Amino acid sequence: MQTPKIKAAGFLLMATLSFSSCRKNFEPSTAIDENSALTSAADIETATIGTYAVLRNPSYVRSNHFLVEYPGDEVAQGQNSSDDLSRAYRYNHLTTGSHAAAFWVQAYFVVGAANKIIAAIPDDATTDLRQLKGENLFLRAMMHFNLVRVFGRPYTQNNGDNPGVPILSEDLTDEQKLTISRNKVSEVYAFVVADLLKAADLMTISKPNPFASKEVANALLARVYLYMGDNARAIEFADKVISSGRYTLLEGAAYSGYYRGEPEANTETIFCIRHTKTQDEGYSAIGSMYYSGDVSGNAANKGVSGWGEIYASKKIYDFMTVNPGDLRLGFISPYRVNGLLQYNSSLATPTPMYYINKYNLQEGIINLSSPVYLRLAEMYLIRAEANAKLGNAQQALDDVNLIRKRAGLSGAALHTISGIALSGKTALDVTLEERWLELAFEGHRAYDLFRNGRPLIRNYPGTHSLNTTPNNINQTVSASDNRIIFYIPENERAKNLNLSQNP
Repeated sequence: MQTPKIKAAGFLLMATLSFSSCRKNFEPSTAIDENSALTSAADIETATIGTYAVLRNPSYVRSNHFLVEYPGDEVAQGQNSSDDLSRAYRYNHLTTGSHAAAFWVQAYFVVGAANKIIAAIPDDATTDLRQLKGENLFLRAMMHFNLVRVFGRPYTQNNGDNPGVPILSEDLTDEQKLTISRNKVSEVYAFVVADLLKAADLMTISKPNPFASKEVANALLARVYLYMGDNARAIEFADKVISSGRYTLLEGAAYSGYYRGEPEANTETIFCIRHTKTQDEGYSAIGSMYYSGDVSGNAANKGVSGWGEIYASKKIYDFMTVNPGDLRLGFISPYRVNGLLQYNSSLATPTPMYYINKYNLQEGIINLSSPVYLRLAEMYLIRAEANAKLGNAQQALDDVNLIRKRAGLSGAALHTISGIALSGKTALDVTLEERWLELAFEGHRAYDLFRNGRPLIRNYPGTHSLNTTPNNINQTVSASDNRIIFYIPENERAKNLNLSQNP
């Protein structure tokens, strides 16, 4: 494969320069080299493949995962770490946080690369070129959406009238790139929606993972509309994906082995970040934090094959085991010795070592995984949540129960209108619980709570206890807390004084 002719000026510098050493003549990490050129369809296709490849960079995929998943209540950090990931978990963010800075740089690098291709292809180009333009519009939208989730408050707070992130479109001048300000959350969402709608229109070729397609754009639109509180549109686009016929829910043993096979053969995955057997990141992989053991899934002490320091929380494990037949328990590998559960005793209150294996064991390699970004189960749960909010309780429960049946549950484990009423819950309550169970460890939970105005409650062992004196394992984070979002990286603000900081 040829090297793509797209570069981000200053990108390599970002990893080593502190903000104190930055000079005003350095271009921001969102800048791109205007000396590069896309002179043929082959150049454009090669460049697009190169942009997809950037998603595998640990500075994007690993750092982003830490930022979106570790603030949830389905994970427990068993010991403190010098790595910035500890602060993501504990809500003790810094303006110089390394993972936030790495994610910002890589995400805008993808945007800059996509912009070059978007600008190079007219809307009336050939079918193949229109497809490539659509794929790059999807990638640009995906990056802006991920950025605004991390650095901007939920859309449902103040109807999006809060600072978001800079919108980097293809028509910005060099001067504008150097002085760009933060757009409102609502403006970023509008930009994302416009890009995805256009991408879906342009993409008429059904490409397999890891490439974008019309259905991939529609799936992300369903999620974006749900986050915006536009429930009717969320249902509309979830329906488009469900009814497309391209995807089916995995069942039984296939579901239990969801994350262990070849991603291309998975009929439920809509979009993933593909890692091949030669792209195993070892101890730098996401899964190295979650699991230590052998290729057969037998857990071992931490450090054997990975760091093994982030576990499923006692809270979610206890909730799952209410139904011992739930197939999703198979995505958790408790570390036991002679039948006895082991604990990480680094804290005053030891943490149960419930390893997570959703990011391990792909194709028989311990730390290999292709992180799933969109899958069919989420479309059913988007539709369920939107229906619950529109007052269509039975339709919501129908979709929730479909997911529960797929997980091996039946009888009293399925929800009914009368049953949830007796328990004091609503259709929205059980839908959010089902999202917690089904989408656990995939970067959704904290957002599901905060965008719905609900607090995050930790009442289990983990390093969040280090935030209190004495060693109190309870932590409650309200949806209005300043630290549900991350600071704008200080090194970016040092180069661009128009980037305001989060409080």
